[in-house]
Amino acid sequence: MSNKSNEQPLISRKGLIFDGVLSIAFFMFMTSVLKSHVPSEDETVVLVVASMTSCCMTGVFWLAANMFRVTLVDFQRTKKKV
Repeated sequence: MSNKSNEQPLISRKGLIFDGVLSIAFFMFMTSVLKSHVPSEDETVVLVVASMTSCCMTGVFWLAANMFRVTLVDFQRTKKKV
């Protein structure tokens, strides 16, 4: 029988925290970028629309970062077995 207790988990607490911090930074960056693209002069409307758009983009970024991390760990597992 193989000893699976030594294998690295696909999803780790450190990875989730790191992806969360990256996602927060991405959200803030995209909000600042998108502010100039909102066709309004009211600062509140500009912030709300830029934040809502950035929220959707951050969700996609979060999923992509997690999928990349899981794929990388699985690739490293497979590479060690061969």
